[in-house]
Amino acid sequence: MKIILVSPRGFCAGVNRAISALHKAREQYGAPFYVFHEIVHNTWVVQDFQNRDVHFINSIEEIPDNSRIMFSAHGVSPKIRERCAAKKLKVIDATCPLVTRIHTQAVRLAEDGFRIILIGHAGHDEIVGIVEEAPEAISVICSPEEAEKLSFAPDVPIAYLTQTTLSAEAAQKIIDVLKRKFPNLRPPKTGCICFATQNRQNAIRELLPEVDAVLIVGSPNSSNSQRLRELASGRNLPAFLVDGPNDVKPEWFSSEQTLLISAGASAPECVVQTIVEKLKTLFQAEVEERNVVSESLQFRLPDI
Repeated sequence: MKIILVSPRGFCAGVNRAISALHKAREQYGAPFYVFHEIVHNTWVVQDFQNRDVHFINSIEEIPDNSRIMFSAHGVSPKIRERCAAKKLKVIDATCPLVTRIHTQAVRLAEDGFRIILIGHAGHDEIVGIVEEAPEAISVICSPEEAEKLSFAPDVPIAYLTQTTLSAEAAQKIIDVLKRKFPNLRPPKTGCICFATQNRQNAIRELLPEVDAVLIVGSPNSSNSQRLRELASGRNLPAFLVDGPNDVKPEWFSSEQTLLISAGASAPECVVQTIVEKLKTLFQAEVEERNVVSESLQFRLPDI
């Protein structure tokens, strides 16, 4: 087997920021330490912090008054911030700056009287937080079919925003429908799909003609990891999403294949390497590192 191990893969700048902030806060303030929702969507990262007595909670009411709490990289709604203030919680905000930028755009558009079409997956932590910024103004859709069904009064100004972790190709299909239906549709002031998501998708897209199958490392609840798998499967290639080495099934592959391996933006590199070692043992695989795009952006840590 030949393995093409593509870069960029794994942690993006927003994930690095959130994880680094949580390590620093845990060391500075001790245990127990509370985080609203999973800090990032990855089983291994979450389990590691749980072993350090970090508690990931889904209700602010679970936290004692006057405690410290960190918001996850996916952001939170204004209601959550209000509950934290009421309980006198000391907040450390690890929301990805790119997600914060979408919150800000949503608020401004709503204040200016726009109806906002938010392209994304209803129920995802990021989408929940954005919707609650202006629930009366935002409609969530995730397919061209849902876009076709939208209807607004002719005099209502309309804008769209997107979830940061979408497939750029899939989002564009929805946007094309919206532009046809609403010729005066206002686009985001800045692109919503994050650069790291696009870079990982573009790297896979460039290398697909060279491979027989694709393996994506990431947890099932990771939206950007799922989009990477869908990108490959949409080109009629066998594509698998695995959380760790135990999820890799030998019957998926053969020694004659060229296999492309990448990882979602919240998947640790140590897990990727463990999977690579398993495949080397199973299939006498040789590994070629392929760097398609270089990433150097870093975000400043939040105040801790």
